[in-house]
Amino acid sequence: MLLLGITFVFSSCKDNDTTQMVPTITLDNADASYTVKIGKTLRISPKYQNIADAVYAWKIDGKVVSTDSALVYNATELGEKYTTLQVMNDAGEAYAEMKITVVNKLIPTISLIIPDEGYTIVKGSDLALSPTIDNADGTTYSWTVNGNEEATTQNYTFNTKTAGSYNVKLTATNEDGKDEVSVPVKVCNPEDMPFSWHFDQTVFNMSTGRRIKLQAFDVTNAFDANFTWTVDGVEKQSSKSTSYIFDETKEGSHKVVVTMKNAYAQNSQTLTVNVCKPEGTYQRAVTNSSSPLWNKVYEFLAAPGQFVNAGYTATTMEQAIEYASNRLKQVSYVSLGAYGGYIVLGFDHSVVNDGNYNLEFFGNSFKGSSEPGIVWVMQDENGNGLPDDTWYELKGSAYDEGLEVQNYWVTYYKPKAPGMSVQWKDNLGGSGSIDYLMFHQQDYYYPNWVTTDSYVLRGSKLAPRTREVSPGYWSNDEFEWGYVDNFSPIDRLTDDINYGAAANGNHMKISNAITFEGKPANLKYVDFVKVQTGLQTKAGWLGENSTEVFNVKDFNLVKNNK
Repeated sequence: MLLLGITFVFSSCKDNDTTQMVPTITLDNADASYTVKIGKTLRISPKYQNIADAVYAWKIDGKVVSTDSALVYNATELGEKYTTLQVMNDAGEAYAEMKITVVNKLIPTISLIIPDEGYTIVKGSDLALSPTIDNADGTTYSWTVNGNEEATTQNYTFNTKTAGSYNVKLTATNEDGKDEVSVPVKVCNPEDMPFSWHFDQTVFNMSTGRRIKLQAFDVTNAFDANFTWTVDGVEKQSSKSTSYIFDETKEGSHKVVVTMKNAYAQNSQTLTVNVCKPEGTYQRAVTNSSSPLWNKVYEFLAAPGQFVNAGYTATTMEQAIEYASNRLKQVSYVSLGAYGGYIVLGFDHSVVNDGNYNLEFFGNSFKGSSEPGIVWVMQDENGNGLPDDTWYELKGSAYDEGLEVQNYWVTYYKPKAPGMSVQWKDNLGGSGSIDYLMFHQQDYYYPNWVTTDSYVLRGSKLAPRTREVSPGYWSNDEFEWGYVDNFSPIDRLTDDINYGAAANGNHMKISNAITFEGKPANLKYVDFVKVQTGLQTKAGWLGENSTEVFNVKDFNLVKNNK
């Protein structure tokens, strides 16, 4: 999230005033956007602090329309109006900008997370349904199950002891119209519950002498299951664990079969692990023609965010990669969106680990505005020139402090209509939204090149350091070291004069690469890097935290040429 279109501006106290403080404003709508029906009256009532002897000035189209602390707006004309509020006292002033949209109708809009094929639950269990309702004022609700009304509240918990198929329907109605959402629910006996699991990949590559973790994700309805792992036909592990540590040393392709068996079902999945030649076999030496800059973008998959789809059109991964490549070549930011959004880049040579700083990442952090991205690195272990091998996280200060969650993932859901927030839920039971803000009004914050109605981003997550310093004023505090787009006092060594004031560099050590077990990976070099937004948090009206990347360098070639 770049700090553009800042709404609140605070001046400092006068030198000769030691008692009075500058006013502060907190709007009663966090996204500073209001919608009202024509012929109706809208009241905007901010909260204030430090307003002794303050005066107020509300302006529309440059004209003062009110000097009260609240604005009463009579909607007589369709369209959009941009409104400013200025609050002044002898110590200084506060300033806010907001948008008022006048429409013919305000029909309620329901946003509810629903799996593609509906829900399947065990009889007697609760299914809590908690929709988000836009234009909820004056709205009534009706929940029906197979046509029979069961509740008239916004939220509803479905539970039945009878197996079968059910249509759970919510109708939200106001004077302008209604919206309806149907939720298919299949209620099963335990023996009829469908088992499912997911593997992010089925082919793995690793250098001989290393270990990797094979992990089944999104395991549902396993009940009392036992998981049996075989390698080349030989049983290696049989337990309740959904993961297996592969440490075969014989070079070549190995067939791994994992079988889930419980009292009701049995399922198997076949994986391939290629044990490649030893580390160093495919290392690419630096030559006189080697560039310190990245030379290729391999992937760009943003999480939803206010800069996603803004000013560019990408409907395929190839177009998204082209957009990101062009931006980085111009030394312009690529916004990765909210938690988990990432970009993968490579170099025209292998970046050597000399024990010191080896990689340089440019972001646009400044004091109070850090949006840290976690760095992952990879060797080209199979020598095919593609980032399809093993990722290793570069640990940062939060890892050492125990302020990081590994094996975290978030599912994002595409909104049903333009201008709506993006809903999400995670594997820890959390949920929330990426809010739609007035500052960026592209149709969707959900990336246009994701063609499915939901997608999952996995990685490690940092504990947020976002705080509201005073009403309406937010600070995204920095981490000590180890992250991109982070105002670090340690690894933000110097600003590159070729990038100007907008970008500054964080410096990383390949020696901080760790394995899935948290042990030093001891990589001698890397060929690919991935930067991934590490926070799932938002700062009020500023919106979500999102890592911005301006450029990436092999810092070895920079420091050795100084």
